[in-house]
Amino acid sequence: MKRRDFITLLGGAACAWPLAARAQQAAMPVIGVLSATSFDNNADRLRTFRAGLAEHGYVDGQNVAIDYRSADGRLDHLPAMAADLVRQQVRVIAAPGSAAAALAAKAATTTIPIAFGVPEDPVKLGLVASLPRPGGNATGINFFSVEVNAKRLGLLRELVPAAARVAVLVNPANVARAPSTRADLEPAARVLGLQVQFYDASINQEIDTAYATLVRERPDALFVAADVFFSSRRVQLISLAARHALPAVYSAREFVEGGGLMSYGTNIIDMYRQVGVYCGRILKGEKPADRGLRSA
Repeated sequence: MKRRDFITLLGGAACAWPLAARAQQAAMPVIGVLSATSFDNNADRLRTFRAGLAEHGYVDGQNVAIDYRSADGRLDHLPAMAADLVRQQVRVIAAPGSAAAALAAKAATTTIPIAFGVPEDPVKLGLVASLPRPGGNATGINFFSVEVNAKRLGLLRELVPAAARVAVLVNPANVARAPSTRADLEPAARVLGLQVQFYDASINQEIDTAYATLVRERPDALFVAADVFFSSRRVQLISLAARHALPAVYSAREFVEGGGLMSYGTNIIDMYRQVGVYCGRILKGEKPADRGLRSA
């Protein structure tokens, strides 16, 4: 073989290797994770999501790729993110922890499977036809959050027995959550002999504004509603409560781990694992329409 031919052959082989690698990568199934909240402070949630996938033999970077999309609390960004995942032709869309993310995914596609975790009734939301037989392209986990609002308020009453007035922080942009929170807490407060006053916040500045009002009006305690926006701003919320010596109850363990006073709610970490399990089953060939929902 002539030296020139040998060099040409080597060059052709070198070009073939990255092409083969790209072809292998393209064949790897991709899961799009659509989140309403930031991933920055949710390493444990993502770790358990990947652990759920691993229960069915899927390891990120080895035989499956994960494309993370976060709205960082800006719920109006979710539809565009969901549409982009559909354009990327991901194999599954995971929407753990947020009805807004699940609804955005559902609106974006009727064919790509969706595995969700939502705190509201998925039938009422229109995500599925029924719990045992979801139908369509979506299935997942219904975890109890709204249902424990009355219990959470009762625990706050026990913690601050002299409390008469409780401020409730809600996110009006979360149209699936805010009305039900109000509907749950008003009758519960009457039973407990409490007065509740609702304060709205859907952006950072409104959290500061709400706290400025709280300082003037001097409620006895604070109830922070379960909401992905508040979860993404938990450092800000915890710091403000501490600064103003305001007893506060939250919906998730991460608030207490960050220095908050008390929380009561669903094990969100395990919900992420279960959504990962659902994604693994879907990749194995199971159909969302046939996979009944579970409660966490």
